[in-house]
Amino acid sequence: MKVEIQPDVHTIATQLGADAPYALKALAGQLADDPDMGRPSNVPGILNVTFDGDMFEDCPDLSVGYIREPDRIEIRFLKAVPTTEASTDVPHQEQEQSRDEDEPGDPVAAAITVREVADAWRRVIGWLKHNAPDSYAALHAGASPAAIAALEEDLGIPIPVELRALWMLTAGDDGANGRGCLPGNMALMHLDEVTACYRLKTDAQAHQDPLNAGRPEEEQITVWKATRIPIVALGPTDSTSGLYLDADSGYLGSWSRYNDAPDAVLDTLVTYLEEAADALEAPALATRDKPGLIGGTLVWRSSIDPAQEARWQSLPS
Repeated sequence: MKVEIQPDVHTIATQLGADAPYALKALAGQLADDPDMGRPSNVPGILNVTFDGDMFEDCPDLSVGYIREPDRIEIRFLKAVPTTEASTDVPHQEQEQSRDEDEPGDPVAAAITVREVADAWRRVIGWLKHNAPDSYAALHAGASPAAIAALEEDLGIPIPVELRALWMLTAGDDGANGRGCLPGNMALMHLDEVTACYRLKTDAQAHQDPLNAGRPEEEQITVWKATRIPIVALGPTDSTSGLYLDADSGYLGSWSRYNDAPDAVLDTLVTYLEEAADALEAPALATRDKPGLIGGTLVWRSSIDPAQEARWQSLPS
């Protein structure tokens, strides 16, 4: 579903807070995925939906009015919602607020992180849209705050702010011709895949814990920690390995279904996404992997299918 935003709505968003334009974009992605999420308003033909601004540091709760047509949505109205009003419109708001109050951290640093993730990811999808349309079309819309809150409850650990920001922009990659858009042709996992993988890994560690009880400390085996959140899979249909984000350290690491010893990647999510964006925009400077194209699909050189190697085209420097 195509979502259009009136120019004056963009202007209002910039006046409501530094992060309000990002929130508006995230909501547009949700509407594209669920056009009927709004409720009838007092204005005939206008549906209204309230967006919880707690996800972003400098953004109030937003009330958005839109028209829904068979093939498109047009966002026409935007205003900030007083806290008392928003509490009646957003079922999970009290839960979201109480969780945020419990989360430690520097609010300014969190706001910067949100913008860095959003900027890096928009560079990636902007490049895909203009150069690899098949890969761009495979990306899912962003997840709703309620969906992320439900995942957080399933995992039982706080979702880091940088991962929330990414998932609100894109919540999964179906892949184009079996390839994800991230280096190594890896794919951003869908939220249900995150839950399934997390349970698989925590079950594996639970199996190890009784065995570790009888071992010296230096011989104990740790295959998983509760703070690790799987976020990237080897491919859209291959979840044998991938990358996790450690909610405690803020660093990425590698995981495997076969319980190999995980390796620290020593990248934050921000630096990982920024490096992917840099490689696409300036391929001559790419160090870890080289991007290229097969038709309308982004294909990273390290994981190319030998049978299609002759079709692979490197990007101009």
